[in-house]
Amino acid sequence: MTNAPDSHRRKLYQNQRVPQYIPARGETTAHAAHLHSHAVHEHAHDHQGHTHDHHAHNHDHQGHGHHHGDDHSHGHSHGHDHAHVPSSLKALIAVIGFTTAVFLAEVIGGLLSGSLALLSDAMHMLSDSTGLIVALVAMLIACRKANSIATFGYRRVEVMAALINAVTVTAISVWIVIEAISRLRSQEEVNSTMMLVVGIIGLTANIFGALVLHRHKDEGVNLQGAYLHVLVDLFGSVVVIVAAIVLKFTGITWVDTIGSLIIAGMILPRSFQLLKKTTMVLMEHAPANMDMRRVEHALKTVVGVESVHDLHVWSLDGNETLATCHLILDENVTPGVVLDTAQAELRKLGIGHSTIQLEEKGHLEHEEVCSPH
Repeated sequence: MTNAPDSHRRKLYQNQRVPQYIPARGETTAHAAHLHSHAVHEHAHDHQGHTHDHHAHNHDHQGHGHHHGDDHSHGHSHGHDHAHVPSSLKALIAVIGFTTAVFLAEVIGGLLSGSLALLSDAMHMLSDSTGLIVALVAMLIACRKANSIATFGYRRVEVMAALINAVTVTAISVWIVIEAISRLRSQEEVNSTMMLVVGIIGLTANIFGALVLHRHKDEGVNLQGAYLHVLVDLFGSVVVIVAAIVLKFTGITWVDTIGSLIIAGMILPRSFQLLKKTTMVLMEHAPANMDMRRVEHALKTVVGVESVHDLHVWSLDGNETLATCHLILDENVTPGVVLDTAQAELRKLGIGHSTIQLEEKGHLEHEEVCSPH
């Protein structure tokens, strides 16, 4: 192995992955960085035969950084098991029960009364029930521990579930619009009394669901999507009630159709917003509220840092922000101090999980020579 080309040794080094620690929500944890202060010729180690004593490393927990004393022991963050059932799980199960009950009531009421607004809201409730069940399954999967294959755990399953919700709601909204336009051409008799009763039942259930999920809505895009569904359903029930009252006292049947269009108008913008957010997370874009120039500037201003490269910032689940980067150090600096300061700067910007590689001057040129790109 000592005679292998540098590029091959570099690939061997890069392929040495260790499961990273995924902190529980609300826990801010900056992770120890790779201390990679090797000269060009020092990359000729036989990594297959080179033992890394990972257990000898200290880690930066809750903002207390510690320097890895051995330059050849590449610091990795180790997996700590924080698997637990979120408190929002019971709330989500309760909302699923109420949403499904309202869906059945609105389907029966819509068919018996002939109300398109009620059927439209029922179809949206169906998408909500399905979406909430998907969200529940995603939360259960996300609670699984990280392993050697899923090194970040399964929390991104929640993002995929939110994406499915967004697509489903968009499709239902388009159906509502098409059906409403068709209804405008032919007026149909509607039982306003039944429409009103079912609308009130739906409003009551949706208020309960919104209150239950409100305190959990900031715990990830999956729960944001679930809360969004229930909130839009609440407004949809209000529209149904208003349309039923107007229809009951005026006899204007097209008010039911207008009500269904209003419901669709409330749904589409929110579903597009959720669709955009989930897509950005899955594409590993930098979070929308993260200014990359500010992040780079914060790292460059750390005393002892000459330059920054390979800076990457992304979100794991739409809630937690992570970052990796390489820092070129000035001469005669203490790597551990630079590392602690850099991670502290990242925490100030809301990046609680960071992996930083420290390098000597000239190492960047070596990387460019070895890089297959």
